[in-house]
Amino acid sequence: MNKRLRNIVFKCGAFFLLVGAAGYPLYDKLCFYVYTVGAFLLAAVQFSNNTREHGIVVRRLYGQQQLGAFFLLMVALFMSMQTFHYGFARRNEWLVALAVACVLQLYTAFRIPVEIEKEQKK
Repeated sequence: MNKRLRNIVFKCGAFFLLVGAAGYPLYDKLCFYVYTVGAFLLAAVQFSNNTREHGIVVRRLYGQQQLGAFFLLMVALFMSMQTFHYGFARRNEWLVALAVACVLQLYTAFRIPVEIEKEQKK
């Protein structure tokens, strides 16, 4: 994907994630689908990052970001368990996975640009 398309897909995915997670208590089935589409869009962008030209620290941070994307996909699974009443996650377990994903995504969103800038100065 080129950079512009990746940026558009990322922003759409983030918007769908926000709308799906915020609206889930009111419209569970609709917001589950909206969240799931957003999670897959965001994960597709983050799993397709090219980390080969960076050092070990940036690659580790990208790995943490991908782990956060995996947790976002797990949230969609836990939401489906609550929405369609199957499996073990029938209450609000998805909120715990969402909190973990948010911490990982937020941490890497601030650290990756700093570390890339450090690499470019060397």
